[in-house]
Amino acid sequence: MTIPEPHHRLTCHCGAVELCVHLAEGLATARRCDCSFCRRRGAIAATVRLGELEVVRGADNLTLYQWGTGTAQHWFCATCGIYTHHRRRSNPNEYGVNVGALEGVNPAHLGEIPWSDGVNHPSDR
Repeated sequence: MTIPEPHHRLTCHCGAVELCVHLAEGLATARRCDCSFCRRRGAIAATVRLGELEVVRGADNLTLYQWGTGTAQHWFCATCGIYTHHRRRSNPNEYGVNVGALEGVNPAHLGEIPWSDGVNHPSDR
């Protein structure tokens, strides 16, 4: 798979998992979500289209968490527990990737991050 330029490296804490992602809109899509899972996880997620994420290393070290409808798929490093990415329930053609795990990005420097209303998710209606 060839990820379009510019692409970004994303790693878990221990380095066992590495992703290559293309952020078509850069960090303009960065959001937090207040659903029951995301507010506990606390990560900022940015949007990556389905074909623009590649697991470069550690696919066998990723663990999957699903619940409810089973549509959303949340992946974590099985060694260090870091959330790397998830396939979205709101749009299964997109991933959300952990902005804090992007190489060279400090979430503290992003300013105020908008919130998505996950409590009143459109798929729950």
